Amino acid sequence: MLKTLTTSAAAILLLAAPAAAEVELSLYLGVQSVDESTGSGTMPGGAAFSRKFSWEGNPLENPYYYGARATWWTQSNIGFGLEGTHAKAYASDADMAAIGVSRLELSDGHNIITANVLKRWPEAFGATRWTPYVGAGLGVAIPHADVQVIGSTGRTFGYEMTGLAARGIAGMKYGINDRWAVFGEYQVTWSDNDITIDPDPTIPGQTPGKLSTSLVTHAVNFGISYSF
Repeated sequence: MLKTLTTSAAAILLLAAPAAAEVELSLYLGVQSVDESTGSGTMPGGAAFSRKFSWEGNPLENPYYYGARATWWTQSNIGFGLEGTHAKAYASDADMAAIGVSRLELSDGHNIITANVLKRWPEAFGATRWTPYVGAGLGVAIPHADVQVIGSTGRTFGYEMTGLAARGIAGMKYGINDRWAVFGEYQVTWSDNDITIDPDPTIPGQTPGKLSTSLVTHAVNFGISYSF
């Protein structure tokens, strides 16, 4: 998904950018965590729940945490672009037991897709290779929900567009040469999620369940970028 996003974003930015502008493609890995959140909703069939959930990010376990960004930089050092982050969230054993599921995770991506605006300061410290930058983005959350209700013969397993998402970025880039650079950054993302839990296919007329929660992730990223 992120590879397709990056390719499409690069094509759009190339068509839109004037000759004097700069297009930058960035890829990164990192270490990501997820804050506790209050989750509420209903299980398939209508049983209600509301509790504080503890989440794990497990960024260094497969599938890994990663992200990609395409930015069109103007001559005023304001950047516009698209970004996709493959974050993850796993509910604790205690939370799963409390609501009656044996699996509750957004593990093939708590995918955050945003349109970004960024600002950079080349040579801010009198050093030609160092460039600090900040940015923010607004978009959508498209997690891959994986939920197994205890006793159900079915399983929720697929991508859902669950709500709005936002991100904040603060980082520093080091230019290797005119084209290539490496960077480190801090990112925070917020997303409002309404996740559908599929009913048991063997129970006629059972209503779907719903989990509503807002997730906040924090990440320290390290990556490489190419400009042209």
